[in-house]
Amino acid sequence: MAGNRLQYLSANDWTLIKAKSVRRIFKLGEEIIRQGALSESIFIIRRGEASVELAGTNSRAIVASLGPDDICGDIAFLEKGRSTAAVVAKDTEVEVDEINAGDLREMFEAFPRLASRFYLSLALILAQRLKNTSRELAREMALRDRRE
Repeated sequence: MAGNRLQYLSANDWTLIKAKSVRRIFKLGEEIIRQGALSESIFIIRRGEASVELAGTNSRAIVASLGPDDICGDIAFLEKGRSTAAVVAKDTEVEVDEINAGDLREMFEAFPRLASRFYLSLALILAQRLKNTSRELAREMALRDRRE
């Protein structure tokens, strides 16, 4: 899904980010991000697939699938708050780069153009997610209207 990639970052931007990131491996079923947890990092999937899941009272719904180069943890990063969903490893091994939010913000202060490219990329990701959610809601409403 190309809609979750930081597409405006340059090769130099990626070099800076990579220098501050930590490579981590998650096994099948492990939570990369726990819903409701205070998040101090963003994650970029490098290898494997993960699902974005929302927990309900008695169930969990998969709301998105992520693959290589996709970002997650971005909402908690923007809000400096808690994760709105869980991200769960869906392959035997899912390799991610973890970037500490504080380190990322320090890089943005030192390299304002990196910040503008990062936030532009993030804005497009969030706009695409909103479009997808709106399309899904319209589809659900149409199905409900047909049943009535």
